[in-house]
Amino acid sequence: MRRLLLALPFALLPLAAVQAHEHDHDHDSLGAHEHGVARLNAALDGNVLELELESPAMNLAGFEHAASSHADKAKVAAVRAELESPLALFALPEEAGCKVASQELESPLFGADDHHDEHAKGHENEHSEVHAHYRIECSAPDALKSLDLAGLFKRFPATEKIQVQLIGPNGQQGAELSKSNATLSF
Repeated sequence: MRRLLLALPFALLPLAAVQAHEHDHDHDSLGAHEHGVARLNAALDGNVLELELESPAMNLAGFEHAASSHADKAKVAAVRAELESPLALFALPEEAGCKVASQELESPLFGADDHHDEHAKGHENEHSEVHAHYRIECSAPDALKSLDLAGLFKRFPATEKIQVQLIGPNGQQGAELSKSNATLSF
């Protein structure tokens, strides 16, 4: 089971790599960056749920360049505000009593306060990603029966698919969620 799961992301690579190649000839990509597709790693350990979301900036903001116009800056600020409210994006059962213990957002899109900024300067035309890492503490983790991403799909409609790797009490599982299939059971 575990070996099959580890092979899962690679099974999706050939198509993504072809699309990435057509999209950007001079960018040597393994297909990890595909518009419309985000990745979510989720791990429940005791009463702590760790969530790590990686998405092309295009899925969230609609563009990938550093924001310079007022409209772009406003859009980036709005995206950041949405990402700073993870409990609205990842619906968790109320009875689980979950609260956000810590969160980290990282992206060249967010500008100068980002420690990847130096790297981004030399690669203006590269795809920019948004990384969000959340640590959520739940007082009744046994009530965490599912993870519902409907809120995320609703707020970021350009996100068509989310490839989820989940490690929970029943071991590891992988799934590809979409707007019409936005829930994964633990």
